[in-house]
Amino acid sequence: MTATDAPRRADARRNREAVLDAAGALFAASCGDVQMSDIAARAGVGVGTLYRHFADKQALQAAIIGRRFEAIAGLAQEAEHIADPWSALQALLYGYLEAAQADAGFRFSILSPIEPAWGDIASEKGDFAASVARIAQRAVAAGVVRSDFTGDDVILITRGAMSNMRDDRTWRRFVELALDGIRTR
Repeated sequence: MTATDAPRRADARRNREAVLDAAGALFAASCGDVQMSDIAARAGVGVGTLYRHFADKQALQAAIIGRRFEAIAGLAQEAEHIADPWSALQALLYGYLEAAQADAGFRFSILSPIEPAWGDIASEKGDFAASVARIAQRAVAAGVVRSDFTGDDVILITRGAMSNMRDDRTWRRFVELALDGIRTR
């Protein structure tokens, strides 16, 4: 067992969650133009504590994304169990985007020009991506979507919808149009 594998103390877990909550709120409010010291202050921890958990902004953004991916990986796995491939795809898209709508820090981190440290969340991202790929493949195999549709296209749709989350109606309209464009008749 390495030091990073060791269970965290309760106060260290609380500090990490406080930093993630603060960073998510500040990234969302300021479009990413935020100092690490501001995040630490909002979280009620010292800058040293913040840097013990996250080496830089990219690592912090990756953790924000990773926390959401943990939650949506379960949602994607549930969608895989829906018998109808089209309904499974819709459940995945709308469930993912509804979760993203409630998490502006996540949306900012996904859409930010600063590339997150994806390696830090490879497991969470991988679990989600695997479910997404299986849902997309099943929809193609069933003939309900165009034959060149892939899991990467699901990501394109979700990013487009996230960039249109001014209100509930706008992003849902974007998804409806995208789904209309990929569905076979």
